[in-house]
Amino acid sequence: MKNVKNVKSINYYQIDYHVNKIFEEEGTIILPSPEAYKNLRWTRDYFKKEPEDGYFIWVKKSINHPLTTCITILSPKVIQKPENLVVIEKNVEVKIQSICNASKKNLKGKHIGYSKIILKENSELKLRHFHSWGKRDWVESSLEFFLEKGAKLSHTYKCLEIPMKLKTENNTYLRENSSSNLIITVLAKDGEVDMYDSTFLNGRESNGISRVRMIGDKKSKIVARSQMVANDAGTGHVDCMGLLLSENSSIQAIPELINRNKDASLTHEASVGKISEETLNYLRSRGLTEDEAIDLIVTGFLGEEEPIIIKGRIVPSKLYM
Repeated sequence: MKNVKNVKSINYYQIDYHVNKIFEEEGTIILPSPEAYKNLRWTRDYFKKEPEDGYFIWVKKSINHPLTTCITILSPKVIQKPENLVVIEKNVEVKIQSICNASKKNLKGKHIGYSKIILKENSELKLRHFHSWGKRDWVESSLEFFLEKGAKLSHTYKCLEIPMKLKTENNTYLRENSSSNLIITVLAKDGEVDMYDSTFLNGRESNGISRVRMIGDKKSKIVARSQMVANDAGTGHVDCMGLLLSENSSIQAIPELINRNKDASLTHEASVGKISEETLNYLRSRGLTEDEAIDLIVTGFLGEEEPIIIKGRIVPSKLYM
């Protein structure tokens, strides 16, 4: 958390239940969700109910650098229930990097978060979402994306330090000519992970891709359900891959395709396995120890580490983990 405290350009920063900072960019409105619900009556059509905490972001013009939000648990036994709403206006392009974490490892906190993100016609969002928790925390995270005609979504979720129990749910609704690219990456150790993601192709020429990467380390259990539903003539693909590092861990990958339109095309691939001895032996022959070889393989499996950029300064995302 110390890597976040001194960064001046965070746009929304919440500690426990308290909003520590809001910094608006030109062309944006950023408010605590309860304030938006009270003062902007039209937002009530999007909130499930009057929110207790969380943020509201209204992006009315394109921004050439990322907006950054951070919601953190600092005190013991905090129960956060942020409800977030993001609205991106027509023809607007924006990047958002969102960080949710616990500042210490034994806080026994709960984070039950819900976000609704509206992409209006021909808008584009690149969202990068990072989680990092203590082993005694409990976390539930739910996101809903609504894409209007021609909208584009790129969503990357990464959690390399899971809590005792992690449950994530993503639902993406695509209209005509809209597209989504979802990438979920989880490294599980000493905990349980339940992941659900569903993409609904509700318009002609809509496109959805869902990629899930899972690593099961010591005493972990991962269940990942990825569903692609074609209600109109769109194209969808589900790609689930799991890597087991320990005999006392398990991964269950469940891809599901539901086609309700004869002109739609849905495909999937899934695999769960272990690190091959051939690969380990090759890396050892190049001078690496077994632990170094495993770390290299895991890094490659999880994908290239992308940095977070704040005020032109590159901060590796592992610093938030």
